[in-house]
Amino acid sequence: MHPAVHAFFDEATNTITYLVREPQGRACAVIDSVLDFDYASGRTDTRSADAVIAFIRDHDLDLKWVLETHVHADHLSAAPYIQEALGGKIGIGERITVVQETFGKVFNEGTRFARDGSQFDQLFAEGDSLMIGQMRADVMHTPGHTPACLTYVIGDAAFVGDTLFMPDFGTARCDFPGGSADVMYESVQRILSLPDATRIFVGHDYKAPGREDYAWESTVGEQRAKNIHIGAGRAKEDFVSLRQKRDATLAMPRLIVPSLQVNMRAGQMPEPEDNGQVYLKVPINGL
Repeated sequence: MHPAVHAFFDEATNTITYLVREPQGRACAVIDSVLDFDYASGRTDTRSADAVIAFIRDHDLDLKWVLETHVHADHLSAAPYIQEALGGKIGIGERITVVQETFGKVFNEGTRFARDGSQFDQLFAEGDSLMIGQMRADVMHTPGHTPACLTYVIGDAAFVGDTLFMPDFGTARCDFPGGSADVMYESVQRILSLPDATRIFVGHDYKAPGREDYAWESTVGEQRAKNIHIGAGRAKEDFVSLRQKRDATLAMPRLIVPSLQVNMRAGQMPEPEDNGQVYLKVPINGL
């Protein structure tokens, strides 16, 4: 099966939102949507999500799923906005509960914040599958970047979230709470065990040095041979050392504070306070 894939690149967050659709039908899914957010003013905007919605309407598609590969720390999810406009179910990995427990403490969330994943319509475990019309999507649990990371394998396409980047940029960081370079190595090996021709769609691109254009599609074969962090048969201990040294030099993502609070709620904002205003917390020295 060769699903049609349409990419929507958000340069403000270097995020790629994917729309994957049946090659001969109307059913589709959206993976890793973006809600635009201006941190300085605290204002949201829906132009990125509106572009996806317009595409679906213009092509008379039937949205079945709004999927998340993990709880993103670099952009806010537009999943509930897209769902309200077009329907579909919101899905994420079942280990979201670990992320909710961790960051529920960081942000001192009260008892009204459920830590059981109930904000999402469906929680997926390793080996689960879901249907997008006549297309089957298989779920791989690929932790390391976060405990809840998933890869969705749909026909000859694999949507890997932040686990892998383009071969000339490497792999994702592993220093967030619950992350692990050792675990990341094993997850990537599972992805690279897919057939060589499998198309790999990455969650972000930052244009590696010397590359002029953004890119987001490679293959398992290219990743196995050329990925600068883990390709060409790099040993696990070498990868772990490289990853840990690199992670120690990285700053926190610019939108990590709002992103985590919103995304662990399936894209919903925290409940308004008694004046009707929604607030996001900044934990001083807490991250």
